[in-house]
Amino acid sequence: MFAGNNARDKRTVVSPASGGRGTFSVLGADVVVTGSVRASADLHIQGRIEGDVIGGTVIQGAESHITGTLTAEVARLAGAVEGVVRVRTLTIEPGARITGDVEYETITIENGGSVDGRLKHVDALDASAPATAIATVSLAASNERAA
Repeated sequence: MFAGNNARDKRTVVSPASGGRGTFSVLGADVVVTGSVRASADLHIQGRIEGDVIGGTVIQGAESHITGTLTAEVARLAGAVEGVVRVRTLTIEPGARITGDVEYETITIENGGSVDGRLKHVDALDASAPATAIATVSLAASNERAA
């Protein structure tokens, strides 16, 4: 019953983050995970995670919700995150909402993305160190132009 074709379980794609061919994992919109998720492949999250997420590259869909600590080398967030975000390279897309502390080396907040928490720039992010923040901010990029 479970000895079926594994080709559907792992997909081969060209990933800009990995610089070559690799695999990715998808948690679909109908998936709810209670507990920690760890992935060595690129992780695409469309559903809901109530727990910590650890991965090399994490891509979050617009309808996705993460409650817990997100730790990654690269993250592109489009949904909601409630908790600590610790990422080397972070992109916050329009409509994304982060409520919690953010530690990053490089950050891009696109128009319409928002962060309500503490931002801390670090030169070399150590994924094992606890997140500590130096400033509390409420930041929301908007699509409005200054008149």
